[in-house]
Amino acid sequence: MAPVADPKSKRYDRQLRIWGTHGQQRLESCCICLLNCGPTGSETLKNLVLGGIASFTIVDGGKVEARDLGNNFLVSASSLGEPRAKVVTELLQELNESVSGSYVEEVPEVLIADNPAFFSGFDLVIATQMREQDAVALDAICRATGRARLLLVRSYGLVGYLRASLPEHRIVESKPDSQLDDLRLNAPWPELSAFAASFPLEQLDEVAHAHVPYVVLLLQAAERWRGSHGGALPASGADKSAFKAAVGSMRRTADGVPLPSENFDEALKAAFHVWTPYSIPSEVRALLADDAASLGGGGGGGGGSGLGPGSDDFWILVAALQAFVEAEGGGCLPLEGSIPDMHATTDLYLRLAAVYRDKAERDTAAVAGHVRRLLAAAGRPADSIPADTIKSYCRHARHLRCVRYRTLAEETAPDTARGGALAAALAAGGGGFLGPTDAPPGSSDAALYVLLRAADRFFAQTGRYPGDGAGDPADDVPLLRQAAQQVGGGREGGGRGRRVAVAVAVAVAGQGRAGQGGAGQDGSTAACGLRLRRRDEASVRARSHARSFHSSNGPMPTASAAATSPSHHVCAPRCTAPPPQVLIDTGVVPGGAGGGSASGGGFNPRKSPDSSSGSGAAAAAAVSEDLIAEFCRFGAAELHVIAAFMGGVGAQEAIKLVTRQFVPLAGSLLYNAMAATTTVLEL
Repeated sequence: MAPVADPKSKRYDRQLRIWGTHGQQRLESCCICLLNCGPTGSETLKNLVLGGIASFTIVDGGKVEARDLGNNFLVSASSLGEPRAKVVTELLQELNESVSGSYVEEVPEVLIADNPAFFSGFDLVIATQMREQDAVALDAICRATGRARLLLVRSYGLVGYLRASLPEHRIVESKPDSQLDDLRLNAPWPELSAFAASFPLEQLDEVAHAHVPYVVLLLQAAERWRGSHGGALPASGADKSAFKAAVGSMRRTADGVPLPSENFDEALKAAFHVWTPYSIPSEVRALLADDAASLGGGGGGGGGSGLGPGSDDFWILVAALQAFVEAEGGGCLPLEGSIPDMHATTDLYLRLAAVYRDKAERDTAAVAGHVRRLLAAAGRPADSIPADTIKSYCRHARHLRCVRYRTLAEETAPDTARGGALAAALAAGGGGFLGPTDAPPGSSDAALYVLLRAADRFFAQTGRYPGDGAGDPADDVPLLRQAAQQVGGGREGGGRGRRVAVAVAVAVAGQGRAGQGGAGQDGSTAACGLRLRRRDEASVRARSHARSFHSSNGPMPTASAAATSPSHHVCAPRCTAPPPQVLIDTGVVPGGAGGGSASGGGFNPRKSPDSSSGSGAAAAAAVSEDLIAEFCRFGAAELHVIAAFMGGVGAQEAIKLVTRQFVPLAGSLLYNAMAATTTVLEL
């Protein structure tokens, strides 16, 4: 009778096949904080709750309103007027009773400013619909905790945005889409060569001959080739074809006709293993040479960025792998020890698998010796890294990865922004308003990145987003066009001196005309021009004076007892000076005379554009007016169809970070629903 699977295995059967029990254990021990539970946040967290996280806490200061019913499936008409965080928490817990949930009735921006220690209790913070200034502050807080990883997810009209931020993300099981089997047929070790030589192919009967593993066939053919070619393996195209012909000639024949043999078919498909020299992947070579895996001054491990008592196990093991490569490995990483399926008898397959397994175990033992030595040199107990962990690293040595993230402050500050990379992305295009093939100039996905950042600047100045005022969204289009001409006169010079008119027009979205609105993007503004008004966030903030923390068992005291005055909840601009244009800040366009700086000829809605400015005309062609107009028509709407897509992508990236499997995105993801394209910008 077959064993009965436990309920948990049944529930999570499909995902266990993807990331295994160890990945599921990491997921089930993860505590997540969600900031803002609009449709984007709710969709993201829903997917993670279904996956089986340990717990979640929602931070949101809003109430359920009628307009929430149109874009958030995790609220209902019966909950109108109730705290949105409470309603979403209760409905999410119905999806998976093994996940505990709690909520905080507070505006996230206020919590970030008043109680940064709150975030130290979470493994992952998912901040949705967060403006740039608050995201920068939250990023610094999460990094300071040493535990919390930050994931930003945003839906803005028909645009989606996602970015992870943490010092570095170390991956053992990167699981590439395609990978070569680690067979080492180009340079077999003695035991494998001896195993292959033990088969007298000419003396085997037809049945036994048809079940010889293809590894044996290739190694014997390679040995014969070496004998007739001075020890060399096939190198040229002609040699490779001749080698395959030699393998084919080893088939048994009947009346001169080769008999069909599946093992020989497999050998011909895998023949490239013989002439392909072993090489360590470039990503792994970079890790082996990384300063974090060096002992530094004389092997003490405590100086500089090298190994020390506080080093992560990942870097200790990387250093051990480097030592193995230089010594026992002879330039090779430890053998993985597994072989693919192949046509062979069960006995022969198991014998061949044992040869590979024994070699892998010897390599692992050698690496373990280096680990003990390095731990002692770093001032840690020699047994502080379990044997199973060492074995896992050796088995996945070819697929180790490490992703390092720039801080949001570095990405957005003028002195550290990668203006050249952004300029190249803006010039290269890729996607656009009309699609990837017929997009007009200036409508690339990279322009959406600048427009998103510019919209936050717009909000900081006006208290509303472009197109989100009481008037017609089209009223903001001339202002953006005028601002494009005002800031288009930057001069060459400096380290970022290339003037890229391709993107100048979008720089001005951070400067708008006065108005009043909200920070959340909860409403809906369709691309066709149908305008659904968003909630007034100021009123939501005014209602969230009382700060309280709730679990599924009822109210609980918050971690901070600091009182918050009503004025703290109103989204007033934090700075009175006009913010510098986005593209000047990022170095895409140099500042200076006519460059649109805050102190000079920046955007002024009362000032007529200088039609004589040649750069203004270039700016108008830089970012298409259709794209700017469409962005204004968005009105910062949070459409459910975009939120659902971004919720799926966000949950996928969150699972990568939590399970430490697969490689997360290394930059900012832009989803352009107008053209059905995605772009990743590493800035």
